[in-house]
Amino acid sequence: MNILSFFACFETLVASVTIGQLAVIGQAILTMTGRITMLSISRWAEKGGSYRTIQRFFSTVLPWNGMFARFFETHLFNPEHEYIVAGDETVVGKAGRQTFGIDRFFSGLKGKVIRGLSFFVLSVVDTVERKSYPLAAGANGQK
Repeated sequence: MNILSFFACFETLVASVTIGQLAVIGQAILTMTGRITMLSISRWAEKGGSYRTIQRFFSTVLPWNGMFARFFETHLFNPEHEYIVAGDETVVGKAGRQTFGIDRFFSGLKGKVIRGLSFFVLSVVDTVERKSYPLAAGANGQK
C-alpha cells in the first residue's frame, strides 16, 4: 500500500519534503515491532529514512491540528452521517524528574491526585459508525 497517497491532502499545509518524510516514517512505524524510538524507526525505514532525517522531521514544527482536520475531511467524512464534538482528558501516571510536563493531576480512575502527565483530546465522533476521530491533542500542566 502506498501511504504517500493518504498524505497528499497535506500539500497546502506543509512542504512536500515533509510529506515525504512523514510517509517514510509512517510506513516504518506501521511495520515495526518493539519499542518505537528514532533509532528503531531509522532501522525499519526504507530509502529516505536515515537517522538524521528522522531527527530533522521530529524537530520540525507542524500544524498538527490542521493536518488532523484535513485528513478527516478528505478521507473519513461522510456527509450522510451525523457527527458530534467531544473532549476528554486523561492522566497517565509517570515517575521521574526530567519528564517534560510532569506535575500532579487528579486521576478519575484512581480517585486521587497522582504524579504524571495530563492529556486533553478533542475528537469528532461519528454517531452512525460509533467511531471517534481525534482532531486536536494537547498536554496540560506544561511549565
